[in-house]
Amino acid sequence: MGATLNGLLFYVCAAFSIIHLAHSQNQQGFISLDCGLPSNESPYNEPFTNLTYISDASFLHSGKTGTIHKDLKTHFMKPYTGLRYFPDGIRNCYNLSVMQDTKYLIRTVFVYGNYDGLNASPRFDLYLGPNIWTTIDAKLSGPGMAQEIIHITRSNILEICLVKTGTSTPLISALELRPLPYDTYITRTGSLKYVDRIYFSNSDQGVRYPEDVYDRAWSPFLPVEWTQINTTLNVVDPHKDYNPPQDVIKTAATPAIASEPMTFSWTLDTSDDETYAYLYMADIQKVRNNDTREFDIIANGKVEFDPYSPMKFEVEVLFNRVPLKCEGGLCRVQLSRTRKSTLPPLMNALEIFQVIEFPQSETNQDDVIAMKNIRDTYGLNKISWQGDPCVPKQFLWSGLRCNVIDVSTPPRIIALDLSRNNLTGEVPEFLAKMKSLMLINLSGNKLRGRIPQALLDREKEGLKLTLDGYLRTCKSCKKKFPVVAVVGASLSSVAIIITVVVLIFIFKRKKPSISKVKRSSLELKNRRFTYSEVKDMTNNFQVVLGKGGFGVVCHGFLNNQQVAVKVLSQSSTQGYKEFKTEVELLLRVHHINLVNLIGYCDEGNDLALIYEFMENGNLKEYLSGERDGSVLNWPSRLKIAIESALGIEYLHIGCKPPMVHRDVKSTNILLGQHFEAKLADFGLSRSFLVGSKTHVSTTNVAGTIGYLDPEYYQKHWLTEKSDVYSFGIVLLEIITGQPVIDQSRENSYIVEWAKSMLANGDIESIMDPKLQREYDTGSSWKALELAMACINPSSAERPNMTRVAHELNECLEVYENLTKRRSQDANSSKSTGHSISFVSDTPSAR
Repeated sequence: MGATLNGLLFYVCAAFSIIHLAHSQNQQGFISLDCGLPSNESPYNEPFTNLTYISDASFLHSGKTGTIHKDLKTHFMKPYTGLRYFPDGIRNCYNLSVMQDTKYLIRTVFVYGNYDGLNASPRFDLYLGPNIWTTIDAKLSGPGMAQEIIHITRSNILEICLVKTGTSTPLISALELRPLPYDTYITRTGSLKYVDRIYFSNSDQGVRYPEDVYDRAWSPFLPVEWTQINTTLNVVDPHKDYNPPQDVIKTAATPAIASEPMTFSWTLDTSDDETYAYLYMADIQKVRNNDTREFDIIANGKVEFDPYSPMKFEVEVLFNRVPLKCEGGLCRVQLSRTRKSTLPPLMNALEIFQVIEFPQSETNQDDVIAMKNIRDTYGLNKISWQGDPCVPKQFLWSGLRCNVIDVSTPPRIIALDLSRNNLTGEVPEFLAKMKSLMLINLSGNKLRGRIPQALLDREKEGLKLTLDGYLRTCKSCKKKFPVVAVVGASLSSVAIIITVVVLIFIFKRKKPSISKVKRSSLELKNRRFTYSEVKDMTNNFQVVLGKGGFGVVCHGFLNNQQVAVKVLSQSSTQGYKEFKTEVELLLRVHHINLVNLIGYCDEGNDLALIYEFMENGNLKEYLSGERDGSVLNWPSRLKIAIESALGIEYLHIGCKPPMVHRDVKSTNILLGQHFEAKLADFGLSRSFLVGSKTHVSTTNVAGTIGYLDPEYYQKHWLTEKSDVYSFGIVLLEIITGQPVIDQSRENSYIVEWAKSMLANGDIESIMDPKLQREYDTGSSWKALELAMACINPSSAERPNMTRVAHELNECLEVYENLTKRRSQDANSSKSTGHSISFVSDTPSAR
């Protein structure tokens, strides 16, 4: 395609003096930094877009300011005429406060403009947090360039870093963030890197804010073999999600020779790169009543899809759910009229993106906040203390040692050396909050006062705390008062002190009996019951709720409240070891998404566990239709998945030591009265180490066939990712309603069955038919892709449970946002359900 040069976006940004200024739009959530702008000139309204720009001075701790050559200033918008450059240090970073889990369009603009008079265009790397984004080579881009991505923030801090890679000096002219609706630009994985954004017109005017409410920069483009059409009528956008500007969708292109197809292509960096394209379609041509416009959309000449007819004066956005790969990196899409069509194909605008992965997790946010607190409290403006403290390793902050397990696990700071930094004031107590720290060296400073008790407590837990000797001498010192002051105390004061002491003594003596009165039987958690009491509460085991490897689960009552009693059978395949493991675990862990242990019986061979009663049984019963044919709807399934994931996440990161469940399956996910989900059956649970070891070697493999991690089964290496695999199988059950193993299927194992169905790219053939299509493709595809990521054969490639829970929340948000939008505009449903896709996947039209 003739308009796919990387620098095109920049020229669009620079050419807005010719655009008519429309009424001002809402800039809520926008961040517009004019880099190098003096603080006393901030803020200002850019005259052509009416965007409000501010100085970047408060968003970083380094850099110097410059201005492009005066002869070039008239060619650029004001925000791009100044710049900030970074002659010192290797990595210099902007620190931006953003909304967590928000989709942003992020644009960076770079104009060298010979600001230094050296005519030496710089080359450097651009990072987003700890991950490389791209390489900026001003020499290849002419006067300047822009880089843009669409990215979801994982925390409330976003860091954009410029990294020196040679002898030239990094620089930046502007930094712009624009929030986008969450249910737009959905990807299977990763973020979207800008390739092209064009509207089909022979105009010479770019379109940006305020015409585009998201401040996307559109450039006009019209191949010589195409013909422009336009309209003066308003084109309706029923959904208001992608919100294309009227100037963009009131023009369109058709082939100059009506019988010819419309073919367009673009180039990716490599054959392995993945791409998404968004086609904006609206039939804006007045035609005869008996005329039809219908065409096929063909990707890379290999696949043909159902014919498509654009709506009359109503815009739709067609895009591929599954990313497209192109042989040799050359992508080609063709719109070809069908035989019954009397009119040629038509298209209004097009956006193209390349998938970019940011795999490295940021350092644990609590650790990051603590380090920034240290930096700000003690004024440690070290040039190296910018960006992520731990990763990439080559930019590790001086004085730190970090534990970096894998790219999906947030690194933790385990050692902090602040010796000989001329620190003054009190010993910093907030260091005790960095629970991962194993060593703190504060020697050689000018600290004073007592060592905070919180740090002394951490020492007892194994923290190595290195301090100057005089601080240690104060470890047990007590504050002394002059004798005169004590002698001079009034008798009334002494009487008051004696009275208070007596009251405290009396209160402490009475406290146990008060507690005893307040605690009801069900509040007496973890109580040991006799076997006789167990028989009484179950009416001699009269009502059996279910059976398993442990034995039977009976219904019972404890002080008129329902309980579930799991009784160990004498012939059970599980024994005392599993019983003991479950009791010990549930005695010390408590979480809203783990089943609550009320008590237990350990009397000779008679073993039982007494749990809170979960009124709606287990998840598998609902998925298989065993519960009187009751069907869980799609949002209920997502909520159950989220709550189950949070329970597993707690075992992995909330327990000390962390635990692996080892038997995550749909029968072990119990549902309460309001279908709240809780994880149960911890008899096979096992603690695992953290630190340098990546796994625990086990002699015997434990788990359930079908849910068992193949890597764990083959190598006997147990990690928390074994639970992730099992949860991925549960998630497949939730999505598909299929049994894990079904010999009547061609592919009996659910994993192989799902892969074979995915090859066809048809979401309806995968989703549980009992849902009767009451779901949306956006959240269902995202959930399915997450399930497939969880069952990746390589444990290192699986997400952790924190990421799983986060992405499931995203799935639910996508569904709820769509439902809300549909309720607000019921007439839009016909467009939302249009069955068309132009590349290798499910129907997607908006």
